[in-house]
Amino acid sequence: MFNFLKPLPDAAQQVPPNKVESSYKKWQFRVLLSTSMIYIGYYIIRLIFTAQQNEIRAAYGFSLTQMGFILSMFGIGYGVSKLIMGTLADHSNANRYIAFGLLASSVINVVLGSTKSFTLILLLMLMNSILQGMGAAAAQRSISLWFGRNKKGSFLARGTAYSIWSSAHNFGAFAAVASINLSVFMFGSSVAFSFYTASAISVIIAIISLWLGSDRPATQGLPTIEKYSGEAVVVDGEVVQSELTDDSVFKVFTKYILKNKLVMVIILVSLSLYVVRFGIMSWIPGYLTEHKGFSQSEAKWLFGIFELASVPGVILLGYISDLLKGRRAMAMIGSLILLAVDLTAYFYVTNHAALIVILLLLGNLIYAPITIIGLMVNEAVPKFAVGMSTGAMGFAQYIFGEVIGTLGVASIAQTYGWAAADIVIYLFTAIAVGGAIYIMIKQNSMLKEV
Repeated sequence: MFNFLKPLPDAAQQVPPNKVESSYKKWQFRVLLSTSMIYIGYYIIRLIFTAQQNEIRAAYGFSLTQMGFILSMFGIGYGVSKLIMGTLADHSNANRYIAFGLLASSVINVVLGSTKSFTLILLLMLMNSILQGMGAAAAQRSISLWFGRNKKGSFLARGTAYSIWSSAHNFGAFAAVASINLSVFMFGSSVAFSFYTASAISVIIAIISLWLGSDRPATQGLPTIEKYSGEAVVVDGEVVQSELTDDSVFKVFTKYILKNKLVMVIILVSLSLYVVRFGIMSWIPGYLTEHKGFSQSEAKWLFGIFELASVPGVILLGYISDLLKGRRAMAMIGSLILLAVDLTAYFYVTNHAALIVILLLLGNLIYAPITIIGLMVNEAVPKFAVGMSTGAMGFAQYIFGEVIGTLGVASIAQTYGWAAADIVIYLFTAIAVGGAIYIMIKQNSMLKEV
């Protein structure tokens, strides 16, 4: 099995020069489609429990705090897993690695839907989170290996391609709601069958994506994206071209993650944005029903629409960051300021029609900067540390960001009310704005060196 996950050797025969561009564009399209499809599958599995939270609480008798513990258990496991699995992704065949993770996660999800034991659900959520950690790092490594900062001879520039891939998790959230409704249509209102249906759909997606995708360009007889596009990877003034390295994991982590101030600030901003993301997204079904007067059915669909409607904003911000020649923090700051304004409207407006519009805008204003910050950390390290940078960021996002946004927000809301929880979300929004300003200054300086 482990040999199956190892990187493939470079192709023995190179693509003829007159066919390199057409071959590159073909494989870029396939890799983007593959990584996007499979990440939809990951999110279908990941969000079934969140989307079904009202039904699960009613059927299993769980309290709001217990739900917070379950969701935070996933966050803790996923954060640790992203660091470990992200590092392993740098040494794997990314296409096979991500497909294997989804297949194994789908199996665990079947077991998760078959029990009502709080303790066992906590354990299964932890196991599932470990397997889910194989997804993002491998997908982001594929995007970094196949797409350059500019569009020269390519299907898309990296910012736009990355944004399209990242929007797959928004489609995945909507698809999770759709799979629940498909389960209801086919099997009735059984909570268990909603889990089984999600797993069946994700297995099919994993098999198709495994066929569509590819490992590194060199395995298809193509030059690296740096050679093809004429770009260079600059880290702290040093040009680093390698896609693989023989350096130890500790050396790479210390040099390119821990001692890289830019990476550390990017991680802080991403952590803050994840508190906002999960502080809003995780509680949409419960918050809208208990405090805004929506029905459970309406709130569930709004949860899915919140995710799906953010796709235009995510792709637009990625495209704008390409137009700004990679100055991605500059593109991000405006959306963060608008985010603070829209959060205020979400907390205080009670009109249902207005709330729907506010929620749709909120999805764009949360997910667009989260997408860009994920690309920024990949571009701040060499290609052989992309998975590790994704993992380090994921560790902070989920160990701290999701736990604060789920368990923290739930505990504060239950003890002091939602107004107190809102203050926490405002605070982390402010931290994100301050960090983004620092990154913009540093990023502008780095791009002058390229």
